[in-house]
Amino acid sequence: MSSNVPPEPSGSRVVAIDVGVLAGLVADVVVAEAAVASAEVARVRALAAVGRLALDAAATTRASVRAAEMALREVASEVAAACRASDRTVQRDIDDAVMLVESFPRTVAAWESGAISRRYVRVIADAGAGLPAERRADFDAEAVSLAGEASSPGRLKSRLAVAAQRLHPRTVTERHRAARELRCVRVVPAAEGMSDLIATLPTVLAEAIHDRVTQQARVIVDAARDAKAGDGLGDAAPGDMASTGGVARGGTASPTGRASGDGAVDGDPVAGPVLPKRDTRTMGQVRADVFADMLLTGDPTLDPTRPDDGPGTLGKIRARVQVVVPAVTMLAPGGENAAPAELVGRGPIDAETARRLAEATRVPWDRVITHPATGAVLHTDTYHRTTAIDRHLRARDRRCRWPGCTAPAIRCEIDHTTDWAHGGATDVRNLACLCQRHHTQKQFTRWSVTQLPDGLLEWTSPTGRVYTDHPDPYPSAVPPASVRFAPDPAPWEKRVDDDETAGP
Repeated sequence: MSSNVPPEPSGSRVVAIDVGVLAGLVADVVVAEAAVASAEVARVRALAAVGRLALDAAATTRASVRAAEMALREVASEVAAACRASDRTVQRDIDDAVMLVESFPRTVAAWESGAISRRYVRVIADAGAGLPAERRADFDAEAVSLAGEASSPGRLKSRLAVAAQRLHPRTVTERHRAARELRCVRVVPAAEGMSDLIATLPTVLAEAIHDRVTQQARVIVDAARDAKAGDGLGDAAPGDMASTGGVARGGTASPTGRASGDGAVDGDPVAGPVLPKRDTRTMGQVRADVFADMLLTGDPTLDPTRPDDGPGTLGKIRARVQVVVPAVTMLAPGGENAAPAELVGRGPIDAETARRLAEATRVPWDRVITHPATGAVLHTDTYHRTTAIDRHLRARDRRCRWPGCTAPAIRCEIDHTTDWAHGGATDVRNLACLCQRHHTQKQFTRWSVTQLPDGLLEWTSPTGRVYTDHPDPYPSAVPPASVRFAPDPAPWEKRVDDDETAGP
């Protein structure tokens, strides 16, 4: 009698997994994948319909490019607010959905039937996005056929690249010139106070940058190894490194120890001051430090204002970040989990980094006085002469006040909730921070806003939905649960303390 269960390997010990139970679980996963695919396709079709609604409306009225963009922003904001998501993310999802449904209908149908997964769809869309519209139908048909033969999205990707190359009417050189127009730098927040800084560059430049920081890191590693050998510490471990770096006044970090600007002091807001101890940073870590040092302290050679004998305007620009540090965190770092420091728009940062920034920078700090129970902003002051209203708004809002937006207030514009031209006052009760994108949307779409007491903004969408945006509260100095107020006694009631304190 034959069996489909493979025999156990001879001469080895294996974990005895019940293959019958495993087979059932695998079937459950396959069924769940089909259900997820069906829901994802329904969402994509709905988003595509939303996008097409805006595009058709703009085409019917022969709207300008700007008006068409505002129409897309308006519908994206409506969906985003209803789903409690970022309108930028939703607008990207709408753009992707329109392209998928209209340019790759066979791929979407295969996805809907469960023949391929979302991972395959993403690979197909990425490979075919660069093709002109008239070539996408042929690519769509070939991609679905290839997806049925490929055992993984990774294997499909290389085959699709060949197919796209064959169908594209332009040469590689022509497409590279167009692709260079998309170069950019962006930050992707991660956990534990870390982020990914991603630069999209021509491959030759990206490889050259990586090679240069690697060579510079190798020099530092070799110097550290020689120093340790000279001190009688023996051979350094492969990951050992040179000493830690410095911070320049004005808030500019110098991770490799090179000072920048006047009044430089030793130390790094993350790594700490230079200490006479062995450094065990890895090659990857020092490569990242060199990279950060060059970006924060270097003078770009492409500076159009640069004279022959020194740096120009670009070399004088220093990085800016907006940090909120509770006083209790500065005085008692052990309690930072209850009242963490915050990099506005990104999330908590460690107390050590916050304290070193406070000690090293010459940029004036604003003192923010908050309500001890609610955390609402009551007052701001500083020893330096600045615009009081702007200080108050940055302290109160801390971010763009459009629902769901996290753009820091330092990169926002100050907007009159009720336009000044319509009688709106230039007062904190009629002003709020809005990033450039959402400031424009407020002006040129049918969204409306009313400012309520305590800085609350009540947004009304074009379909009549209402969303209230609250300023992010500061940590309470005293937990509300620990505050108790005794009722005042009636005038005729006798108070013990009155008797005890009354004179003869």
